Amino acid sequence: MKPVLSRRDAIKNLAMAAGVVALKVAPDARAAELPHLNPTDPVAMALAYHENAQTVSAKDFPTYKAGQKCATCAQVKGADSDAWRPCNLFPQKAVNANGWCKVWVKKS
Repeated sequence: MKPVLSRRDAIKNLAMAAGVVALKVAPDARAAELPHLNPTDPVAMALAYHENAQTVSAKDFPTYKAGQKCATCAQVKGADSDAWRPCNLFPQKAVNANGWCKVWVKKS
């Protein structure tokens, strides 16, 4: 009688499950370790990133509206309590939750 699940299959399934768990846990676990985005970074400058949305001039950046900040942007991930969070626009960097850039999109 052949076993329902071979040892080889069980080990492969276990390895795949561990990989999936690592992928789900790793981004959140490493978010606190990401370097902070420097406003002088070329991509940050191209997207007019400001570490503090209150310093954004609506005259210089007409798309800016009061109340917009990284914490309310659809591109930013992480917990609401985190002061610095990962952003889809700046891979491997963390943005200030109170920051702003011209690609801001309201979080749904």
